[in-house]
Amino acid sequence: MMSGKPVVVVPDYLAEGSVEQKILGDIAEIRLLQARSEQEARVGLKDADAVLLYHDVSISNETVTLMDRCKAIVRCGVGYDNVDIKAAGDKGIVVCNVPDYGTEDVADHALMMLLGAARRLGVLHETIRRGGWQPEGMFGAPRLRGKTVGIIGCGRIGTAMALRCKALGMRVVFFDPYLRPGAEKMLGLERVESLEELLPQCMAVSLHCLLTPETKHILNDKTLALMPKDSVVVNTARGGCVDTQALVRALESGHLAGAGIDVVEREPLDVEALRKHPRVLLSPHSAYYSVEGYWEMRSKGAEEARRALTGKPLWNPVNRSFLKGNHLPLRKEQWAP
Repeated sequence: MMSGKPVVVVPDYLAEGSVEQKILGDIAEIRLLQARSEQEARVGLKDADAVLLYHDVSISNETVTLMDRCKAIVRCGVGYDNVDIKAAGDKGIVVCNVPDYGTEDVADHALMMLLGAARRLGVLHETIRRGGWQPEGMFGAPRLRGKTVGIIGCGRIGTAMALRCKALGMRVVFFDPYLRPGAEKMLGLERVESLEELLPQCMAVSLHCLLTPETKHILNDKTLALMPKDSVVVNTARGGCVDTQALVRALESGHLAGAGIDVVEREPLDVEALRKHPRVLLSPHSAYYSVEGYWEMRSKGAEEARRALTGKPLWNPVNRSFLKGNHLPLRKEQWAP
């Protein structure tokens, strides 16, 4: 039954809308599609005045062309590679993300995986599960204090990871060509200008960058070969940032000592060589989650949609450079030097 209110569509992921109803219910109708594909969601998205999108459904140019009422697509998460942000901008639709909801949780998860991979936790765990009690699986594990960890992408999560590693006494070096100059001074970290400078130094590398054409397969056969023997890779960013087959080759050759992987190029994971590798720790795209973070992700996404529907400045637009014919106010990008 039509309510006469603007329609906020949640295409995927959510089976109940209590958080969204509390924040948006007085001004909008909430529709949960529970779709499993873009094609399945397409009809429902045609009526959307705003969209709260998770990571199970994509919105491509083909769908954007049908969304004549939509003011904003809010990606309830950090990455927005499942939205065609240029097509949305051409249509006058602002695309926003929620970049700060799970900062602590992803950094905690990345640190857990770094520690587990470096300390050979997977091998030791499986030895005991098979009935053994041999410590040899630990042999070769380094002391972490004084070792160098490389951070690729030093935004909110990368910074939180860097500070955690620094607290362990590790030397932290980062590569992020988009972070404004002087950030390394503020954080007390070291900065390099290229992967070629970063990777040969690192006992461990942790990825915290968006997935873009520039970062797709940023770790591949060539770049993994730059890392020292017995180093470790951690990926809690996006699966496409790491070439899966190159990672498997580096592990099977013994070049890498281990890996901690939360995201993969195709989810669910269908590469058996990675799934079954004894020196790989795996989690199912779950680094973002905590009870508090899940609530924050949903509430901040709904609050951004409310701002879009009420004409208040949007906090986290990600397609400013593509926007045409949109009159929604956007928050100023930077206030202080």
